Amino acid sequence: MEQGKVCSMREVEEAKAVSRLAPIWATCLIYAVVFAQTSTLFTKQGATMDRSITRGIEIPAATLQCFISFSILLFIPIYDRIVVPLARAFTGKPGGITTLQRIGTGIAVSAIAMVIAALVEMKRLQTAREHGLVDKPNVTVPMRVWWLVPQYSLCGLSDVLAIVGLQEFYYDQMPNELRSIGIALYLSILGVGSFLSSFLISVIETVTGKDGRDSWFADNLNRAHLDYFYWLLAALSALGLALYVYSARSYIYARRSTS
Repeated sequence: MEQGKVCSMREVEEAKAVSRLAPIWATCLIYAVVFAQTSTLFTKQGATMDRSITRGIEIPAATLQCFISFSILLFIPIYDRIVVPLARAFTGKPGGITTLQRIGTGIAVSAIAMVIAALVEMKRLQTAREHGLVDKPNVTVPMRVWWLVPQYSLCGLSDVLAIVGLQEFYYDQMPNELRSIGIALYLSILGVGSFLSSFLISVIETVTGKDGRDSWFADNLNRAHLDYFYWLLAALSALGLALYVYSARSYIYARRSTS
């Protein structure tokens, strides 16, 4: 505020509208941390597994991310044509459920994806031990890469719910003049979440790799413990979801369109 100038009522209301979104923004960060794993650790997992389709033909580990896109293409029409009408019949709301409920469901699904990822990684490590591959990181673990499809698919479903919901929420709840800032806030969740993911991995790498021990993220994934990290993310997601629900329950929508 310039010296001697009093803020208008509209400016005050706009500032309040932005501040009311801060708790939702903060409690969605752990979801963004989970979101960051689909293009990093999931790919590292897949690179150690049997990726052959036929003899001599092997798919790159990074192409498994296409299952996220496939699941999005599958679940969006299911959500719009089946879930929304059914929910509308029970709630009487135009969208079936509120935007905040949609986001919360997406966060819950991402937590389940982390549980599935941890269980699959435990199975991969057990297979490596059974075949004596613990100290042979360059040898393919005889476990089909399709075991990773459920966690990729669940991440795609969580995108349909949370990512789309966040974009709609931050666009709709901002004043007309600040809607571009609303989109920026939505995108900043993903950016800050990626930074937090890198920071968390760096800290865990340092702590668990002391005294010459193999860290959770050792180059030899057969001696690493990505499963521990996935369990940690699942626990943090559950905590984040609880905080999110607490914040969402006290949130009052600025417009009736998302309520």
